[in-house]
Amino acid sequence: MSETAFAPLVDLAGLAGHLADPGWVLIDCRFALSDPAWGQRAYSAGHIPGAHYAHLDEDLSGPIGPQTGRHPLPDPQRLAERLGAWGIDGDTRVVAYDDAGGAFAVRLWWLLRWLGHCRGAILDGGLPRWEALGGAITTEGPRRAPRTFVPRIDDTAWVSTDAVAEGIARGRLQVVDARAAERFRGEAEPIDPVAGHIPHAINLPLAGNLSDDGRFLPPERLRGRFLAALGDTPPERVAHSCGSGVNACHNLLAMELAGLAGSRLYAGSWSEWIRDPARPVARGA
Repeated sequence: MSETAFAPLVDLAGLAGHLADPGWVLIDCRFALSDPAWGQRAYSAGHIPGAHYAHLDEDLSGPIGPQTGRHPLPDPQRLAERLGAWGIDGDTRVVAYDDAGGAFAVRLWWLLRWLGHCRGAILDGGLPRWEALGGAITTEGPRRAPRTFVPRIDDTAWVSTDAVAEGIARGRLQVVDARAAERFRGEAEPIDPVAGHIPHAINLPLAGNLSDDGRFLPPERLRGRFLAALGDTPPERVAHSCGSGVNACHNLLAMELAGLAGSRLYAGSWSEWIRDPARPVARGA
C-alpha cells in the first residue's frame, strides 16, 4: 500500500471500492451516552455492508474504577483480541464510522494508534453522508475470518491526570477541551457531577472541525483554527481533553490533518479530573 492509503480520512468513493476487500475492515461505532444500548440497536436495524459493531463501553473502554473517568482505556490485550476477532491484524486497513461527525469513531482510530496500528481511518461524513449519497445499507452480519492482532503499545500517546496537573503547574502543558462551550464554561453539565473545566484549558469544541455536511474542514482551515488558539505552543505540549477521553480524539485527529502532529490524549479527561475534589475547577470563558 502507498502512504496515501494510510491517510486518516477515507471518502465515500474510496470505501465503496473496498467493501468486499479482505484487506479492509469496517467498524460501526455509533453510540449514545444517554442510551448505551442504542448503537447496537441502530446497527442491527441497518449498517454499511460488512461492518462490525464496536460498543464504546464494552469494546473500546475498560471498567470504571473509583479514580477513573467514565471511559478508561481498555486492557490492551483484551482489545487486541477483539480486533483480531473482527478480522484485523497489522496489515488491515480499518475504517471507523458513526453518525455524529466522527465523535465516537475517532476513539477507535486513536486506540489503534495507541496499539501501534497506523492504518486506521475515519469515514469522512460518516453514515449520514453515506446514506445521503445512496450508499448501500444491510442488516446482514459481516463475514470476515478472524486474524491475530499483535499490539505494540505506545504509552507516550497519552497523559495521566498527575502528568496534566504537573504540566499545568510548570507551564509546560496546554489542555485543549473539545466539549461544547456551555459545558466548558460550567453553564450546563448534563453528564458529569461537577460543571466547569480544568484551569488554563482552551475550549475548541469538536464541532468546529467540521463543515456543514459533516466532513472535516480542509487542512489549511483546521491549521488556522488551532494555530489561532495555540499561538506558539508546539503540538507536543498539547493534551486533548473532553468529558471522558473519547471526543477529545476528534481534536487530536484534526491537528494531525492540519499538519500539527505530536499532541497527546488526556485519557481520563474531565470526568477523571473531578474525581478528586481537591483538584481546582474553573468556570467561565
